Amino acid sequence: MSKYKTLTQAKESFSRSDYKNALEKFAAVLQNFPNSQEAYNGVILAEMALSGEGGAEALFDYYEVLKEEDKEQADIIMSEILKNMDGSLEKLREVFAEPLRDRIEFEDGILYQDFKTLVDEGGDFKEIFENIMFSTRVIITQKEDFIDFLDKLIEHGFAEMALTYLENALSVYPSDKLLRKLLKKLAQGKKVEN
Repeated sequence: MSKYKTLTQAKESFSRSDYKNALEKFAAVLQNFPNSQEAYNGVILAEMALSGEGGAEALFDYYEVLKEEDKEQADIIMSEILKNMDGSLEKLREVFAEPLRDRIEFEDGILYQDFKTLVDEGGDFKEIFENIMFSTRVIITQKEDFIDFLDKLIEHGFAEMALTYLENALSVYPSDKLLRKLLKKLAQGKKVEN
């Protein structure tokens, strides 16, 4: 078994959101190389992502950036972060959320969660979306929100826009089942020109 090759495959799987395969690859390295801190950290991050912890991807990206600067130091820093997390990523989300909120205000954007709150409070999706789409960006940070947004676009007659988003997403994630399901829904509901 090539430690380097398997770790590379594990990281590629994680980046594609294939957390199960990433976990298996990191675990295989850890089994053969029990002192591999990178494999150990990878196993924890993959498990976090599989269990739906929203900040696991951000932590993984942060870890990759740290490794570019100093691999050994990155392993130590990430181990400390993971050890001190007590199973909750709430504090981490807060750390990442503040710069995101600042950026959103700077770019005249609205988080999808905030947009959804407006709709949930009695607004009409189509009306609210039409009011903001030319002046404000809807910023989506979670895959589930992206899927929900596309679904709502299809439901409320924004088929062309949904198709554009779907085509872009499918070019990055060609085998994503949820995206393919939405594409089928779009095709069944309305014929869209190529």
